[in-house]
Amino acid sequence: MALDGIRMPDGCYADGTWELKMHVTDLHKDVSLRVTGEIHIGGVMLKLVEELDVKKDWSDHALWWEKKKTWLLKTHWTLDKYGIQADARLLFTPQHKLLRLQLPNQRHMRVKVNFSDRVFKAVSDICKTFNIRHPEELSLLRKPRDPKKKKKKLEDTEEDLVLEGPLLTPGSGSIYSSPGLYSKTMTPTYDSRDGSPLSPTTAWFGDSPLSEGNPSILAVSQPISSPDILGKLYKPQSLLDKAKINQGWLDSSRSLMEQDVKDNDVLLLRFKYHSFFDLNPKYDAIRVNQLYEQAKWAILLEEIECTEEEMMMFAALQYHINKLSIMSSDNHMNNSEKEVDEVDAALSDLEITLEGGKTSNTLGDITSIPELADYVKISCYKSREEAHGTPAHQMNLRGCEVTPDVNISGQKFNIKLLIPVADGMNEIWLRCDTEKQYAHWMAACRLASKGKTMADSSYNLEVQNILSFLKMQHMSPDPQFIAAEFSNTDINPECLVSPRYLKKYKNKQPGYVRDLISARILEAHQNVAQMSLIEAKMRFIQAWQSLPEFGITHFLARFQGSKKEELIGITYNRLIRMDGSTGDAIKTWRFSNMKQWNVNWEIKMVTVEFADEPSLAFICTEVDCKVVHEFIGGYIFLSTRAKDQNESLDEEMFFKLTSGWI
Repeated sequence: MALDGIRMPDGCYADGTWELKMHVTDLHKDVSLRVTGEIHIGGVMLKLVEELDVKKDWSDHALWWEKKKTWLLKTHWTLDKYGIQADARLLFTPQHKLLRLQLPNQRHMRVKVNFSDRVFKAVSDICKTFNIRHPEELSLLRKPRDPKKKKKKLEDTEEDLVLEGPLLTPGSGSIYSSPGLYSKTMTPTYDSRDGSPLSPTTAWFGDSPLSEGNPSILAVSQPISSPDILGKLYKPQSLLDKAKINQGWLDSSRSLMEQDVKDNDVLLLRFKYHSFFDLNPKYDAIRVNQLYEQAKWAILLEEIECTEEEMMMFAALQYHINKLSIMSSDNHMNNSEKEVDEVDAALSDLEITLEGGKTSNTLGDITSIPELADYVKISCYKSREEAHGTPAHQMNLRGCEVTPDVNISGQKFNIKLLIPVADGMNEIWLRCDTEKQYAHWMAACRLASKGKTMADSSYNLEVQNILSFLKMQHMSPDPQFIAAEFSNTDINPECLVSPRYLKKYKNKQPGYVRDLISARILEAHQNVAQMSLIEAKMRFIQAWQSLPEFGITHFLARFQGSKKEELIGITYNRLIRMDGSTGDAIKTWRFSNMKQWNVNWEIKMVTVEFADEPSLAFICTEVDCKVVHEFIGGYIFLSTRAKDQNESLDEEMFFKLTSGWI
C-alpha cells in the first residue's frame, strides 16, 4: 500500500495531507478534498469546482467558515494562516442572497444583497438601487417581537402586510446603479406642479422588472387601506419598549452572515440617524417619501408623543397627501409657469428649513447681538417696570433641554427648560402670552441650548418655522368647506390618527366618534389644503422634527454609581440621562464638549470624557454596547459632512469612529 494512503490517528495522511470537509449549498452536496495547510483559499475553491465538474458560473461563490462565523475572502491566504484544520467544515455558498426588505412605508421588497459585505456597504448598495441619496443615514434593523403575541400569530401578520416587489440586485451594473441618477446634478424626479414622480423616475425603472410591478411603493405614498393594519402592528407601550426595539440594529462593521442573518430573512430598512443632509425635493422624491412614511408610522404607532392638536394636524396632512397621491397629474397640467416657479421657490425655502440653513432675507444685522426683553412669567423680573433695569437672575442655557408645552385652543404657550448644573438639571418654566412671543422665546432658547446667540443667521428662520408649525394647528372651521368635503370623500379617520385618540371616545357611538374626528381633521385640513404634494410631505417631516421627542434613540443603561436601570438617550448632538419611567431628562452632555470616549468590551461599559465636567460612564443592559458606541460615533461622523464635498463617503473614517478604534 502506498504511504500517501495511510491515515494517521490525528486524521492526517502520511504524505502530510488531510481531508477538508465542505458543503456546496447550491447542490446540497458534501465534498471532501485532500489538502495541506499550505494551499491558499483560491486554490481550494479551484480544486473544489474541478471536483464538482458542474457547468455553472461560480464567480459569486466564496467559502464560509461556520464555526468561526467568518468569510474566507482573502483568497491569497493559506489554510494555515486562517487557522483551518481537519475539524473545520466550510460552506461553498453564493455571497449574494435573498433578503426580504421592509421599507419605511411598511411594504416589502425582495432584494439580492451581498451577505459578505459589511452592512454599511450593503446598505449603500441598497440605497443606490432605490435611488436614495445619503445612505449613511440608514441602516438595517431586526423586526421587533411583540411579547404579547404568539409566534404563529406574528407570522400571519407578516404575510398579511407583505406586498412583494420585484427581485433586485444592488451593484449589478444595471440602470439602478447609474451614477448619473445618483448625483447632485441628476434630473429632478418630481413634477413641480403636484409633486408626483415624473418621467426621470419612470426612466429610472426603465424596462426593468420594477416597471412591471408598482413603482409607487418607493416614490408615492399609499393610503392605509384598513384600520386593522394598525391593530396588527407592534406598538411600544413604554419607553422601555422603545429602548428594546433599538436592540435590533445591526452592526455596520460586520456582514449579514456574521450576524446570523439567513437567506430570505426579513430586515427593516430605516433612517437610523435623524440628521437629514441636503434633503432636496427636486432630487429626492423617493427619499422624501420614505422619510415621510417613517414619520407617519412613528406617529400612528405611538413611537413618538404628540399633543391632540398636533395629531389632528398630522392627520390633516396625511389626508391631503392621500388625496393628491391618488389624483392623476393630468388634473394639474394647466397650471401656469408662474405657479410652478412659486412652488419651486417654496420648496427651496423648505429645503433650507429642513437643513437648518439660511436664506437671503434672514441675515439681518449681524454686528450686534439682539436681546429679548419681554415680560415673561418667571421670577427674573418682578414687574414690567423692573425689566428695564438689571435682571434679578441670569441663566446660561448652553446644553439645556428645551421642551414645548403648548395648547393652542387653550392659549397655553409654555416652555420648559432643564438647565445643567453640577448635580443634575434645574427646571425653569417660561410662560408666554401670545404665539408671537412664544415663537421668539422658543427660537432663542433652542439656539442658546446649542451655544448660539440670537445674532445667528438662523434665528429669524427658526421663529418663522415655529409660527408656521403653530399656524397649521389652528382650528377655524368653514362649515361650507367641511360639508363639501364630507359629501365628496370617505375620510376614514381610524387610519389617520393613533389608537390612543380613538380610545378617548370609547364610550361614544362609533358613528359619532368617526364624524367628530373627521370634522376635526377637515378643520385642520383648511390650513394645508393649498399645498402641493411634495410640499405637504416636507411640511409633515418638518413638523415631525419639531416634536420634543424627535431624534432621541433610547437604550437601557446602568450608570456608574447607580444600581437602578435608567435610560440613555442619544441624539444628533448630545447624550441624555433619562428617568426610565417618565422620560424626564436628568442630565445632558453635548457632543461639542466631548474630548473622547472609550469602550470596555468585557464589561460593556462606555466611558465618555468631557472638556470641563466630570466623565460619564454607563453599562449597556440588554444590548451590545457596540450599538450605542456606533450611534455616538455615527452622529459625529455625520456632523463632518459638507455640501462642497463629493458624494463619496469616507468609509474608513466612519469605521474609525464607530468600531472602537478611537
